[in-house]
Amino acid sequence: MAEETSKNKAGEAAKDEGKTAKAKAAKKEKPPAIENKPFAEFVQQHYLPAVQKAIADEGISDLELSFVKQKLPVKGMEQLDDCWQVVGSFAQGKRQFNIYFPDENIKGKKAFSCNEGNQPSTLESFLIDERKVTLDILIWGLTQRLNSQKWLGRN
Repeated sequence: MAEETSKNKAGEAAKDEGKTAKAKAAKKEKPPAIENKPFAEFVQQHYLPAVQKAIADEGISDLELSFVKQKLPVKGMEQLDDCWQVVGSFAQGKRQFNIYFPDENIKGKKAFSCNEGNQPSTLESFLIDERKVTLDILIWGLTQRLNSQKWLGRN
């Protein structure tokens, strides 16, 4: 009888451990990060709305954004293959910027150009030192870059 009680206690302990392990596994399961979504889906569903909001928060109300695959509009780069770009313009189209994604991946190479009504003449690396690229970092990088042009806020 003592042996039977001991087996029951051991069985109950094993059940409790199993429940605890399942509960921990359920708690650890997180939804996948939005940055792991397919590139086009991430840009269209998350990045463009977040850019729109961040720029609006800086007092810009006429921002127009598009997501297109086209040639680079930078002089001397026309011969390169088409690449995905986020194209933005505001101030009645006088201020324009492009963010380029040649690898079709937010974690891959990225570039930036901007101009004030002309064809951009310089292509710059964009967020090349970031180990982990998130939506927040992409938004921060863009607003910092536009602010350095003195295009945002009261500079």
